[in-house]
Amino acid sequence: MTPFRLARWRFTSCCGHASPPPDPGGSGRREFLKLAGGVAGLAVLGRRGAAEAQGRVFPPPPPAVSPVDGLIDFHVHSAPDVFGRSVDDDEAATLARDNGMEALVLKNHVALTADRAWIARKHVPGVKLFGGIALNGAVGGVNPEAVQWMYRMQGGLGRVVWFPTFDADHHVKHFKDAPAGIKVVGPDGQALPAVREVLKVCAEQKLVVCTGHAAPAEALAIAEAARDAGCDRVLVTHAEFEVVNMSLEEMRRAAALGAKLELCAMGLLMGSNAHLSWMRHWRRVTAQETAGHIKAVGAEHFVLATDLGQAGNPMQADGYKMFVAALTAEGITKDQIRLMGRETPGALLMG
Repeated sequence: MTPFRLARWRFTSCCGHASPPPDPGGSGRREFLKLAGGVAGLAVLGRRGAAEAQGRVFPPPPPAVSPVDGLIDFHVHSAPDVFGRSVDDDEAATLARDNGMEALVLKNHVALTADRAWIARKHVPGVKLFGGIALNGAVGGVNPEAVQWMYRMQGGLGRVVWFPTFDADHHVKHFKDAPAGIKVVGPDGQALPAVREVLKVCAEQKLVVCTGHAAPAEALAIAEAARDAGCDRVLVTHAEFEVVNMSLEEMRRAAALGAKLELCAMGLLMGSNAHLSWMRHWRRVTAQETAGHIKAVGAEHFVLATDLGQAGNPMQADGYKMFVAALTAEGITKDQIRLMGRETPGALLMG
């Protein structure tokens, strides 16, 4: 039987290429001694800094306090859905709870989530969940009756109404999905009567009005009509993303109307080099850009979220940590993070 032998150590270059084992008794002895002398100093340094080097090679230990402790994710996608999702409602809630988060808002483009929030709360105590309804074609478009039934759902956790998202007229025209979609404004640029009926219900029930995938001018028209209807909980959906893409001046106008502006972690992952092909159609939103908007408009006008949950993307809690770290590196303070990630969204949902 062939005896077991340990592999001989081999020197490697700085870039990892293997060198043949030296032969001290042969013609390569001088080269070997020269090499050995050259690495002697490095060997001493390596021993002295071994522990420090380990810290650079391996990930750091878990933080004593979660970077997203106490925060709220206002925009979470989860299964079941018609699109691929990485986790279901219970799993998303468990991850949020285990990372110390306060609450999640479950969003679905084709079905209400008020009932799902109630069920997930029962399954995963220790984290608050809320739901709502997106006014796409699946629920009859801008349909006040659908909103009426949504907020009546057992548990009273249906707190959010999104105006049309992927069925919105602006969205389908922007991405050339269809000749036209669900409209929210008329030829005069003012909110349509059906929109005003929905806003009336939202004002009466203190629901959060989200502008969906509307163009900036349309989002501002919704915000103005909401103010006129007595709504004091208005949120511009992912204000920086491709399909909305508000300018700084438009953000300031929305803030002046009393609306908040949603900032989402997924923006960091989008763009021409995105790891998922469908995300390459959306422009990348850098942390520097987002931080600039926060500094220019004021943190009190923003709400943090992730818009994550798609199969192949980071889990929501991990994406939120990435977002917080990126904003902090751009000069956004912990107090501002807490204001945008907890205080303001908490007032919208529970105030």
